[in-house]
Amino acid sequence: MATDVKVPTLGESITEATVGQWLKKPGDTVAADEPIASLETDKVSVEVNAPVAGTLAEQLVAEGATVEVGAVIARIGEGAAAAAAPAETVTNPAGPAETPALKSDEHAPDAAKEGSANDSALTLSPAVRRAVLEHHVDPSKIHGSGKDGRITKDDVLAAALAKQSGASVHEPEARAQSTAPAQAAAAVKPTVPVGERAEERVKMTRLRQTIATRLKEAQNTAALLTTFNDVDMTEVMAARSRYKDLFEKKHGIRLGFMSFFVKASALAARDVPSVNARIEGDEIVYSNYLDVSVAVSAPKGLVVPVVRSADRMGFAEIEKTIAEFGKKAKDGTLSMDEMKGGTFTISNGGVFGSLLSTPIINPPQSAVLGLHRIEERPVVRDGQVVVRPMMYLALSYDHRLVDGREAVTFLVRIKEAIEDPTRLLIDL
Repeated sequence: MATDVKVPTLGESITEATVGQWLKKPGDTVAADEPIASLETDKVSVEVNAPVAGTLAEQLVAEGATVEVGAVIARIGEGAAAAAAPAETVTNPAGPAETPALKSDEHAPDAAKEGSANDSALTLSPAVRRAVLEHHVDPSKIHGSGKDGRITKDDVLAAALAKQSGASVHEPEARAQSTAPAQAAAAVKPTVPVGERAEERVKMTRLRQTIATRLKEAQNTAALLTTFNDVDMTEVMAARSRYKDLFEKKHGIRLGFMSFFVKASALAARDVPSVNARIEGDEIVYSNYLDVSVAVSAPKGLVVPVVRSADRMGFAEIEKTIAEFGKKAKDGTLSMDEMKGGTFTISNGGVFGSLLSTPIINPPQSAVLGLHRIEERPVVRDGQVVVRPMMYLALSYDHRLVDGREAVTFLVRIKEAIEDPTRLLIDL
């Protein structure tokens, strides 16, 4: 008797999703709770797990289809015996007439067995598949570090780096490795003669559609304004350099710059609470806690997981939480709960080389802090021109709630805390 596979509950107010990728094919053996498909929602990707062990009998919807919560998308048959029949039929559909072809390569049966054994490890998520095509690496030669041996995007990047560093020594091998991904890329993208103009239409993902809607909503609703300042990173860089080894040895995580800015934002929000508030109808809601939404670039778009009660966290806890969110964003495993809420956002465009920007607030929040790249610039100190590592800060805010004086004061408080990190310890 077949068991229905239904779309699980996706979170509050989310009633439908898009089938992003089938991770198992009809005839594949599946274990209980093993992922068989990935769904794309407005916010995150969600895996659909097999409710029972058995064989995937059929897929009822295609990739790219929109499905509602509770809809049946597949059926699982009992036992693994059913998997043998489709495999046997595909291997020798024409009976004895196919025998000479099989005998022409005495290793063909072994290769088929090996391919079958590695099938689960080579089930690639959309982000991983895209990375494989971009970097021209052979996924069959990559050891997966993910769940059940699945290949992650980091595995692909590591393989690409290793391949690049050894290209001059193993150039023929490198060319061989790039053959399969190149063929796959050709199958995905039509060949266009050199010099001809071409266009490609790609349907927007559900996440990208939501990002577009929310950002435009912010522009249409809020009275957006951005104020700027710059900050001398000398003291923070010196403190990080002085204590980074001890910090990592004690806490098991690297000391980054983000924790300094989170703590500085927490201090500044105490002096300027409107930056950490929101408008609901004709009321202003002030929060006596700081839930920081950290903007993270994921393969399918920008996501903002929330570091809750960041004002009560230590540096190590902040760094660990952000690092975990970054890994989950790359793997597409962020949960709905990790994306909910947030009273203030920090976006670090500096990791991509941004010198200056005007970030857009994340509704219903009233402010977002933009960080940028650190660049050595000449500045005047005590009447002398010196070179210092400087960073531009940008605070975009809803002018309906936050006055210009308050926005400038908030940035000045952050500047003071970063340029004199002792303030973070003595709560000044």
